[in-house]
Amino acid sequence: MGAVEKIREKQRAKGPATILAMGTANPAHCMYQDKYPDFYFRVTNSEHMTALKQKFIHICAKSMIHKRYLHFTEELFKKNPEICSHDAPSLNARQDISIATIPKLGEEAARKAIKDWGQPKSKITHIVFYSTSGADMPGADYQLMRLLGLGPSIKRVMLYHLGCYAGGTVLRVAKDLAENNAGARVLVVCAEINVTSFRSPSPEDLPNLVGQSIFGDGAAALIIGSDPEIPAEQPIFQLMWTAETILPNSEGTIKSQVRDTGLTLFLSDKVPLLIANNIEKSLNEAFESLGISDWNSIFWVPHPGGPAILNQIEAKLGLKKERLRAGRHVLREYGNMSSACVLFILDEMRKKSLEEGLATTGEGLEWGVLFGFGPGLTVETVVLRSMPTVNNG
Repeated sequence: MGAVEKIREKQRAKGPATILAMGTANPAHCMYQDKYPDFYFRVTNSEHMTALKQKFIHICAKSMIHKRYLHFTEELFKKNPEICSHDAPSLNARQDISIATIPKLGEEAARKAIKDWGQPKSKITHIVFYSTSGADMPGADYQLMRLLGLGPSIKRVMLYHLGCYAGGTVLRVAKDLAENNAGARVLVVCAEINVTSFRSPSPEDLPNLVGQSIFGDGAAALIIGSDPEIPAEQPIFQLMWTAETILPNSEGTIKSQVRDTGLTLFLSDKVPLLIANNIEKSLNEAFESLGISDWNSIFWVPHPGGPAILNQIEAKLGLKKERLRAGRHVLREYGNMSSACVLFILDEMRKKSLEEGLATTGEGLEWGVLFGFGPGLTVETVVLRSMPTVNNG
């Protein structure tokens, strides 16, 4: 073996990237979905739009969401009334709130993940941070480093404005970092708040009503590394394979733009069917080498963008109800938290597997798949291998 090959072999990890710890966090303000239409139309001074409010009540009722956690409150809106308009210039106020809030929400999730990991935070070598909003320089990754008291030489990757598929993207990036840097321990954080996209209702903007009915705020953090130091580190899921693709004939189906008025959102009602009609191709590509074609034999971590996406996937593939249980639970209890959702589902799956005494962290199954769906229409695919359940107390 030549000198270069020896150097490269020493630099790389031997085994696959592995999730070693997880933590989640949400804002303190909890809003029950059946109360939200009254709150939304009151704070936006839109109670005179009675027909539109009835439509919104119907949309919320169909969302299959029980409650959401939200950073914004009536007090916040009183201080920043421009946010409650549909089209008033308000980006400065939205940015100020996001830039101050997102790193702190990420910090809360990160501290829980570090506690779950049980190792000194000085062992963290990399940060991968994602948020849809709050773009700033230096970014939320820098602020998180300072909040956690990490060293100035930590290697940082900051990602913004990808959308709901980014929960898969951060895993793909962290996998490459962990496997190509021996001894690396990557802190992955997704932190999302919706102050940027909140706006009053308008009869001419029905996609906005859908967005206002489903999105919630939350942050999730993971520690990812290869070659776990057993028993000090306990592997939860291995990241075995990743891919990203754009679905055919999907241009313009999910769009979002930053304007003076905040973050605008367009969601086509074609999205659930587009995903369902193309998902088996992604599954075949992911699992062909493993000889797996029974989609009920794997555990499922799909981004729960809304109930229609989960229902269409379930129907198209003939999945048993229990396969999408964790995803539906997260949607019901937290709403659509964009990139953080799939990481919440992983944590929920690990907890339930422990509670029910199952053999592995993936609901007792060995192999599973994580899907992120978002603008493009982009699909991130991650093949996961679950590890034996271990209760760290």
